[in-house]
Amino acid sequence: MYRLLIKMAWKNSFSRLSRTLLLITMIAVSMSMMIGIQGLYDGMANNMLDKNKRSASGDISIFAKEYRVQKDIKYRIKNAELIKKDLEGMAGVKAVVLRVKADGLGATARKSSFASLYGIDLDAEEKFGRFGEFLKEGAISFDNRGALIGLELAKTLKLHVGSKLIFSTQDINGDINSLSLRVNAIVQTTNIPLDSDAIFVDRKKVQRFLGVKDGEVTQIAIMGEEESLENSLKDKYPEYDVKSFLELQPMMQMMQDMMFIFNSITFFIVMSVVFVGILGVMYVSILDRIREFGIMLGIGMHYKYIRLQIFLEAIFVSLSGYISGAVLGAILLVYLRDYGIDLSAFSDALEMWGYESVIHGTIKLSYFTTTFTAIITASILSIVIPLRKIQKINPIDVIKAEK
Repeated sequence: MYRLLIKMAWKNSFSRLSRTLLLITMIAVSMSMMIGIQGLYDGMANNMLDKNKRSASGDISIFAKEYRVQKDIKYRIKNAELIKKDLEGMAGVKAVVLRVKADGLGATARKSSFASLYGIDLDAEEKFGRFGEFLKEGAISFDNRGALIGLELAKTLKLHVGSKLIFSTQDINGDINSLSLRVNAIVQTTNIPLDSDAIFVDRKKVQRFLGVKDGEVTQIAIMGEEESLENSLKDKYPEYDVKSFLELQPMMQMMQDMMFIFNSITFFIVMSVVFVGILGVMYVSILDRIREFGIMLGIGMHYKYIRLQIFLEAIFVSLSGYISGAVLGAILLVYLRDYGIDLSAFSDALEMWGYESVIHGTIKLSYFTTTFTAIITASILSIVIPLRKIQKINPIDVIKAEK
C-alpha cells in the first residue's frame, strides 16, 4: 500500500509539470539568494574580525593591571620575554607578539593630531598577522628612522611616503621627549582606531625612546586555536589583565549580533515567500483533484492514506526545489568566496567603516541544514489548510457534482 502511495505521490507531483517547475524554480532561486546573502554577511563580519585580530589584539591579549584604564607606560609587563617563551610552548598557541604603545602628539610643519606610537617587531608581526598585507603605499621597513603610518592619520596630517614627522610624548620619567621619523609606508588595516592614529616604529627604538628596558612591553598579543586557552591564561597569570578579543572590542560582538539579526530577517522573509508559494500550488492542486479524493474516500480509502499521499507530494516538490537551490547556492558561495563582489566605487565609504572594497563570502554547512529544515517545515505547514478542506468534503456530494 505504501509503495503504491509513493508512486502515486511522485506521479501527481509532476502531473502539472509547468506549475511544479515554476514552484521548484521559485524555491531554488529564493534559497540560493538567501544562502548567498548569508555567506556575504558572514564574510563581511569575519573579514573585519580577522583584520582586527591580526592588526591589534589577536585572539587574546595580556596587559599589566590598570594599564587599560590609566593608559600609562608605568603600568607595563616587565618580564615579557619570559612570558613569551612560556606562551610559545603552550598547546593551542599559534603566535605571540610583544608591543609597546605610547599615546602622544604627531606633528608636521603645518598640522598636528593625536597619535599613538606602536613599537613592533616586523618579522614577528608578519608571522602573527601577515602585516605586509596591510601595505597601501611605500615599503614595509624601519630603515632610516622609518615609520609606518595609518592611512587616516596620513590623510589628517597630509603625509605621504618620504614625509617627515615628529612624535612627542612623556617618557617613563615624565619628561616630554620627541622622536623624529620619516614615513616609509602608509598602511591600511581597516581597523578604524589604528588607521586613524597609528605610527608603527621598531620596538627596540620605542623602548629606548620611552626609557623602558628591552623586555618591558605594554601588550602581549596571542593567536590561539583552543577556546579554553583564555581560561588557562587567566589562571596562569592572575597578576595580569588577560582579555579575549571580544572583551577588548565589544563593538565586534555587536556587529556579529547585527549580522545575525539581518540574516534572521532575510531568512524569515524568504521562507515566508516559499511557504506562500508551496501553499498556493498545493491548494490549487488539491482543488483541481477534489473529485478524485472524493472518489477515493467513497470507495473506502482511509483519510490517513490520502493525507500521507499529499504530504509526500509536498515533500517531493520541496526536496526538488531544495536540491536545485542547494546546488545554485553552493556555486554562488564558491564564487563569492573566491572572487567576491567588487565595490570599488564605494571603497572610501566601506573603508571608513572597516570593510574592504572587495567583499568575499564564506561557506558554512549550517546555511544548508537550516534551510533544509525550514523548507521541509514550510512544506508540512502548507498542506494543513488543503487537508482540512479534504477532511470536510462529503464523498457523495463530490461524486455527484459536475466536473
